Amino acid sequence: MEHGDLTEKIIGCSFRVYGEMGFGFLESVYEKCMMIKFRRLDLVVETQKPVTVKYHDVIVGEFVIDLLVESAVLVELKSVHAIAQAHQVQLVNYLATTRLNVGLLINFGNDRVEVKKKVRDISSPKI
Repeated sequence: MEHGDLTEKIIGCSFRVYGEMGFGFLESVYEKCMMIKFRRLDLVVETQKPVTVKYHDVIVGEFVIDLLVESAVLVELKSVHAIAQAHQVQLVNYLATTRLNVGLLINFGNDRVEVKKKVRDISSPKI
């Protein structure tokens, strides 16, 4: 499945979840709702996937990916009033660290779903 088709399905699921659930739940609730939608579409999804951060081949930190869909699209979920620049930078850093090419930042916001798509520059140097 191409990234465009896959991201379209993921975004569609987020709008359906928001339409049913609205605003005000924790990210973990939206994550579980998204998993239900993904399973109904037969998408392979990993949740809360741990990733280590290395600097000169030394582990210097770790983070957890909210959702990894079809081993291809990294999805970070938020439940805040609005996406902040820091959230977008976080997604870019996650893409660089994992070497994945496509990431979605999905916010189940106050009055709508916000989606930011980031595509990693594959010509960027290895971290």
